[in-house]
Amino acid sequence: MRFVLEPEHKELGASIDSMLAKSDLPAVVRAWGAGDTEPGRKVWARLAETGVNGLVIDEDHGGFGAGAVEMIVAVEQLGRHCVPGPVAETVAAAPALLAAAGLTDRLESLAEGQLATLAWAPHVPFAVDAGVADLTLLVDADGALAVGEPGAAKQSVDPARSLFPLTAGASLATGVDTTRAFDLAALATAAQLQGLGQTMLSISTEYAKARKQFGREIGSFQAIKHHLAEVAIALEMARPLLLGAALAVDGVSDVERAADVSRDVSAAKIACGAAANRAARTALQVMGAIGYTQEHDLSLYLTRTRALLTSWGTPAVHRARVLAAVSAAEPA
Repeated sequence: MRFVLEPEHKELGASIDSMLAKSDLPAVVRAWGAGDTEPGRKVWARLAETGVNGLVIDEDHGGFGAGAVEMIVAVEQLGRHCVPGPVAETVAAAPALLAAAGLTDRLESLAEGQLATLAWAPHVPFAVDAGVADLTLLVDADGALAVGEPGAAKQSVDPARSLFPLTAGASLATGVDTTRAFDLAALATAAQLQGLGQTMLSISTEYAKARKQFGREIGSFQAIKHHLAEVAIALEMARPLLLGAALAVDGVSDVERAADVSRDVSAAKIACGAAANRAARTALQVMGAIGYTQEHDLSLYLTRTRALLTSWGTPAVHRARVLAAVSAAEPA
């Protein structure tokens, strides 16, 4: 098993990064949080043109027929640029759920650029941005899939995320195997966190190179340098777990292996979340009070990180999944 990306994966990530870098995402995110979602929908339309929305959708249904590896490469860039909207739900969870339920007639619309969101108790109690989503789903613990009817919105810690409780509308399917959909969505969230962490490290490093005290750049002081190095190490240590989990998701073919895949996905979610959280805390320490202000772009990445740490399973939930998998593997 290789834990490095192929050249075509790097080209995919670079093309998405280049496109998003030209889209003034900080302004788009602030507009989305203020209720003007049109600039964000235009970004999503361009992402759909590059094939991001249909990466894990079969070619027969308008997608690219790619796998989890390509998905995390793309979604990491969405995290790096803090793209607003239901990312994991649109790119990972909804396509996998609809495919598992045999509702393949709806996949083509997703591949063409529809935004999808969903609620899925107990780990996803609210549907992100259901007010702007084109497809809203409600999933229960028994694998029943229904159209979700949004209630009154609640505000997330991230101003650019609105959280909606859902009630069940028309039934779509029952007895759906939801394992792959949950793992893909948790993996997509881990990739977003990895991208957020990389951006926060970049912002705080650039600040440390520019800000001077006592006639020297603050980045030259050991106390600052070591903190930034520890963030870089944490992000690099998380990356093999992220790639390894994606390879495991792509390679799973039987029920017995599925437990190992869920373990690997949970380990990636824990590691990427911890690394992003370390990047957030270090950025605040390096930049001081300026990092708390809403006017500084760092605040966008801080609040998104805080929101995603508990999205698609809290760290405690994923640690419990890892423990259960390891315990089951030990000889009696």
